[in-house]
Amino acid sequence: MKSVLVTGPGRTAVVEVEKPVCGPSDVLVRIRACGICGSDGLYIAVGGIPPRQGATPLGHEPAGEIAEVGAEVEGLSVGDHVVLNPMASGDGIIGSGGAQGGLSEFVLLRDARVGVHLVTVPKHIPFEVAALNEPMAVAGHAVNRTAPKPGDKVVVFGAGPVGLGAAIAYELRGAHVVVVDIVANRLEKALRVGAHAVINSAEEDVLQRLVEIHGEAPRSFVRGVRPDTDIYLDAAGAPVVLETALAAAKHGATVGVVAVHKKPVPVDFGALLTTELTLVLSMGYPTEIFEVTRDLVEHWQRYELLISDRIPHADVRRALELGSTPGAAEKVVVTLG
Repeated sequence: MKSVLVTGPGRTAVVEVEKPVCGPSDVLVRIRACGICGSDGLYIAVGGIPPRQGATPLGHEPAGEIAEVGAEVEGLSVGDHVVLNPMASGDGIIGSGGAQGGLSEFVLLRDARVGVHLVTVPKHIPFEVAALNEPMAVAGHAVNRTAPKPGDKVVVFGAGPVGLGAAIAYELRGAHVVVVDIVANRLEKALRVGAHAVINSAEEDVLQRLVEIHGEAPRSFVRGVRPDTDIYLDAAGAPVVLETALAAAKHGATVGVVAVHKKPVPVDFGALLTTELTLVLSMGYPTEIFEVTRDLVEHWQRYELLISDRIPHADVRRALELGSTPGAAEKVVVTLG
């Protein structure tokens, strides 16, 4: 079968590898779609992930259909459409240092269990949409970390896939959602997926606009006018985002960070003391990988709007270049078969 590997710093190749053999407790999945993540570009740039430096299979956002089911496996049938948990594979994280990658024609799930390694999705859901399950789990964990309540006022910085996924999740939980970005078409998409308002931070004063949209927070011992915003989520990773959120946060607000910051960000905790804010960080999806699947299935047309480019596996190198170049595309999904 064909598989996409990092072969060295800045180098990838589509190579022929042995198709996995399905044992009695295993499930063999034919991959039909796999999303491209910004971290794929990082893996390529550094030449892979030890211990497979220079030979790292890529692709950790896969969806597909079952090609073979071991005799001991219960609850699954050949032809079922499924999404996978890349973290649960016994031979390492799929596409992130493990022995297998989702940009391969097949992935073998050893000792496969429904709800642990994979779950089925209805066959009317496009495979490209199902492949959003993993990044939406990242977004879902970030939302969970900030503990929203119905009626909360939320602002999400960054209208990339994770930011928009979080915006959808907040809206489905009954929050009022504002999305901030500097790219007009991303802000238009934010409104289409359910954001109640958007702010172009390249053209507008974010704090002033938040006061206009969410109202002014009740005066307290926190100095200055503050928007009555309950939750700030950084899904952008730019230092100015945290500076803005921390400067705007009212007493008792929550500031969440799901974005990867590549450089240290200085924080004046003395100035923040009176806000008594809650700062939470979010990484991965400890429980959310299949929790988000229900929302993805129920609202799949909304999630489908996140996809900007569908690229066939034969052109996977272009997909990787697009998906790992900031601003070149929004969400790239590779299709197979």
